[in-house]
Amino acid sequence: MTETQTNPYRHAEHDIDPVYLNRWSPRSFLDKEVPDEVLMRIFEAARWAPSAINLQPWRFIIARTEEDRKKFYSFINERNVMWCEKAPVLALLISDKEDPKHAFDTGTAWGYLSLQAAREGLVTHAMGGFDGDKARDVLNIPDNFDCQVVIAIGYQGEKEALPEGLKEREQPSDRRPLNETLFEGTFK
Repeated sequence: MTETQTNPYRHAEHDIDPVYLNRWSPRSFLDKEVPDEVLMRIFEAARWAPSAINLQPWRFIIARTEEDRKKFYSFINERNVMWCEKAPVLALLISDKEDPKHAFDTGTAWGYLSLQAAREGLVTHAMGGFDGDKARDVLNIPDNFDCQVVIAIGYQGEKEALPEGLKEREQPSDRRPLNETLFEGTFK
């Protein structure tokens, strides 16, 4: 799907850039390496995310080799490992807890990364299903950092390559209407 096409499963109520509708989180990945220059561009985009008083609390630990990905599999939940094994890149997104807005700013960096990935023809899928304490031990993460999400990064595969039980979920989801999200003056 190119950037100018719009995803048939999603419909905006207002005119927005198609990248927001085309970006979604599939689970099927091709076993295809991501070139360094493409990968670095998505992390460069994350680097430019807004940050409260410019503290930039986010850090990414990436796994691109088979050996490093196996380390990640040791702390990712089994149900996620069964689909993310084909992703050529895994990234653990962590945030420095000394920044009071660390989770908010780090989430913004993830958003920037995911949108740049979509522009590059890649797909991303963030997962919360992992053991953060084990990740901390395996990857030598200091105590002042929180483990936020593991992100699978790569090229989209066919849904038929997924295990049974995941195939039917392999399509973009829509969003609640804007009037259920946006309030003026007070909550409802």
